[in-house]
Amino acid sequence: MLELDANTAVPDTKKIMNAKAETIATGKATDVGLLTLAVLIVIAGVAAYYLLPVTVAPVLHTLCVVAALVVACGVAWFTAAGRGVRSYVRETQFEMRKVVWPTREETVRTTLVVILVVVILSILLGLIDLLLKTVILDWLLRL
Repeated sequence: MLELDANTAVPDTKKIMNAKAETIATGKATDVGLLTLAVLIVIAGVAAYYLLPVTVAPVLHTLCVVAALVVACGVAWFTAAGRGVRSYVRETQFEMRKVVWPTREETVRTTLVVILVVVILSILLGLIDLLLKTVILDWLLRL
């Protein structure tokens, strides 16, 4: 229920809006340390890619970078930014459940309409181009 402001007898929406605001802690030393560690792991993976001898299979070079990225994402998962990503993914999945997808018949019908409109507009623009070419090249340049 809305609370009324004492001076104006108008609903005080500021209190309601502020109640929904999220506060995300930023700049914590542990988060900065973990993110720094994640960056260092990626740098180590890229360095391993270039420092491994040529005799080692190229797949292992690539696996070093991929493994470093996976481990770095795992480390970053436990930071405030990682919690934000998890929250975003959860909310996205929840919103995707609300989507009403068109039936196959509706999709086919809409696709055919789009194709028809594209063909008609292509013909129309081709005719306009032909008309302008004729006017400019045949009539105006003869003057």
